[in-house]
Amino acid sequence: MGETLERPPARHRLDVDAYYKMAEAGILTRAHRVELIDGEIIDLNAIGSPHAAITNRLNRIFVPAVDGKALVSVQSPLRLDAYNEPEPDLMVLRPRADDYRANHPSAADVLLLVEVSDSSLTYDRGRKLALYAHFGVPEVWIADLVGPPSKFSVSRKKTPILRRSAKPADCSPRSWLNGSKSTSPRSSRDGAPRRRE
Repeated sequence: MGETLERPPARHRLDVDAYYKMAEAGILTRAHRVELIDGEIIDLNAIGSPHAAITNRLNRIFVPAVDGKALVSVQSPLRLDAYNEPEPDLMVLRPRADDYRANHPSAADVLLLVEVSDSSLTYDRGRKLALYAHFGVPEVWIADLVGPPSKFSVSRKKTPILRRSAKPADCSPRSWLNGSKSTSPRSSRDGAPRRRE
């Protein structure tokens, strides 16, 4: 008798086009806070007041700091490839005349990406940080709202995660305080603030 070969079920990955068609068809609505990661639709947690406040504060600080030399984007899609479109909490992007009307920014457009993490800290430090690194996002900051007050993790391309403590109420993007050291976004040709040691 012939043997039956067992095959595990295959996972069907959605691409960005199918993802958007689901939204157009009303399957995914604004009420569904989701993002596309590796072809899977991932439910995002509700944004609580502390999360919203830190995101708003970072936006308020970064907009004048980039002084028109970059674009600050809040909770907008980032197109990494045909199967990945996360929605980071904040991105500092290279300026474009159309402000990304023609298409969403890609990893090459990102100068700095910030994830504000409370209930998603493990996910953000694991799967999402690896995803951003894989696609070459040069700098990712994770604002940890779970740990000690005002803890930030900073990850730079090809650099292990560096931890910096900061007091968001007192900080500016040019100086994230940690005792006598400070951290700010690395420089770019587009005028993002420089890192100071």
